[in-house]
Amino acid sequence: MATGDLCTVERRGRVHLITLTGAGEHRLNPALISAIRSAVAAARASPGAGALVMAAEGKFFCNGYDLAWARGDPSGRIAAVRAALRGLVADLLALPMPTVAAVTGHAAAAGCGLALAHDTVVMRASRGFLYMGEVDAGIKIIDYFGELLRQKVPDAATRRDLVMKGEKMTAAEAVRRGIVDLAVDGGVDDVVAAAVTIAEGLAARGWDGEIVAEIRKAAWPELWSKVKDYGCDAPSRPRL
Repeated sequence: MATGDLCTVERRGRVHLITLTGAGEHRLNPALISAIRSAVAAARASPGAGALVMAAEGKFFCNGYDLAWARGDPSGRIAAVRAALRGLVADLLALPMPTVAAVTGHAAAAGCGLALAHDTVVMRASRGFLYMGEVDAGIKIIDYFGELLRQKVPDAATRRDLVMKGEKMTAAEAVRRGIVDLAVDGGVDDVVAAAVTIAEGLAARGWDGEIVAEIRKAAWPELWSKVKDYGCDAPSRPRL
């Protein structure tokens, strides 16, 4: 399945693999986020789906907001992309299956947050950083994104180094600090294969997907409370 020219969905057994396509930076704007949300919705609707993996082609997993696009209307467009990403985070939290991020390259700012919104994170050992660059770029971190970081980076010193110092963390350092679950040697295909193997193992557990989703929401209740009105389960979403 193709979702525009921005991402694809491939079924591997009980695993849905979403791949952000192309050699670019996969910067987040409403078009890319809409494509990803459509891919997540397709996985959710597919009979027999057991787990989801998100990966990307090229040297970037995701390099944050599309700032070049946002400069056309700085306040309005940044607000729009923040709202759209809030909806995608809600969709991932409410998804009735385990999720795995295959961080195949650099994951910066909102791209780092996108990776951390998954249940499990695997990362390429030889290339790429986790990097929260808002302090360098002069961009505020808003409520739900701050809560995502508090929940997914519970160690205060690590969170400080990421958000207040803008440190770039390799896969090995991110594993040591408990942000990433596994560092994978090799190239993009090796990272994706490792993520799919993990997802296959989770899918094989045969869990009730709706229970998985409800447990996830209960595990991160403050984050869920800040995004739930924007997700696909919401009765209506604010217009972007």
